Amino acid sequence: MSIFERYLTLWVALCILVGVLLGQLFPGVFEIVGAAKIAQVNLPVAGLIWLMIIPMLLKIDLSALAGVKQYWRGIGVTLFINWAVKPFSMAFLGWLFVGHLFRAWLPADQINSYIAGLIILAAAPCTAMVFVWSNLTRGEPHFTLSQVALNDVIMIFAFAPIVGFLLGISAITVPWQTLLLSVFLYIVVPIVLAQLLRHWIFARQGAAGLNGLLAVLQPVSLVALLATLVLLFGFQGGEIVRQPFIIALLAAPILIQVYLNAGLAYMINRAVGEAHCVAAPSALIGASNFFELAVAAAISLFGLKSGAALATVVGVLVEVPVMLSVVFVTNRSRAWYGRGAMVRRNALANDTEISRPAEAAAHRRM
Repeated sequence: MSIFERYLTLWVALCILVGVLLGQLFPGVFEIVGAAKIAQVNLPVAGLIWLMIIPMLLKIDLSALAGVKQYWRGIGVTLFINWAVKPFSMAFLGWLFVGHLFRAWLPADQINSYIAGLIILAAAPCTAMVFVWSNLTRGEPHFTLSQVALNDVIMIFAFAPIVGFLLGISAITVPWQTLLLSVFLYIVVPIVLAQLLRHWIFARQGAAGLNGLLAVLQPVSLVALLATLVLLFGFQGGEIVRQPFIIALLAAPILIQVYLNAGLAYMINRAVGEAHCVAAPSALIGASNFFELAVAAAISLFGLKSGAALATVVGVLVEVPVMLSVVFVTNRSRAWYGRGAMVRRNALANDTEISRPAEAAAHRRM
């Protein structure tokens, strides 16, 4: 993890301060930026979002889908958490905390928007940072790559229906045309462009060329993220100055959701006997969010000044310290995990399968 990534929470906090200050000093500039849009798509923000997302998607090799069967238990658990648990648990937590427990301390006209932002945040699994988390837990890299590639493909088809359904049952108006446009602009187009660019670079310069391009684009991606956050907090500055504890209130359901889904994925993997090197990244993928996409979708659907946009940004703020705490727990519990009955049984079975060909070869040499 680079220094920039390691201290992402610090940079986000600084962006909050800078954005709020600039929004108070130069409100006219932010109004001009907010008005620069076509068909509900803010052009400056769209450009920044592409600069955020495409470098991250360049890391994904969709040919890794061929290895999905090899890690079927871990893949199955992660898919269950990502698509059947996480969005729905977040919708419930948003309804519980924002809609009821914290309602009296939040702006009444933004309650539904905050809930919508939390739903959008949880509806797309993380694509890029999970490689960092997986590496920190000594995770199986082929599993992580296969899982992320599969999630990216599923996201194309599942993101809009899940978000639309959960917003609908939360009595939030669903702008379907804008939602589908967001999927096209911020999922389909970036995935296609990233894969085309990846294959083009590989064909001409190989892996070294791709790594060199990623080294150049990764800082650009992070700067684009921080610039987007400055814009967001420039628009949200007045509300934050009036009620600074809003961020802490919105962080509560996000924190609970992360630990709930990470713990559930970790325990299910242990119960089915998956190896720790798969279970740890499975828990991390199950818990983390594709916050870049969430920010883009929230802005497109509800606007730069919306509570939805602010809720997704809070997800960015807590991402790094929370995920590092999950990494710490999975690493410290490695020995306990390995004592699971199914884990030991499957490890023994794998050792037996490996030893049989070796024994046969040794017997033939005798």
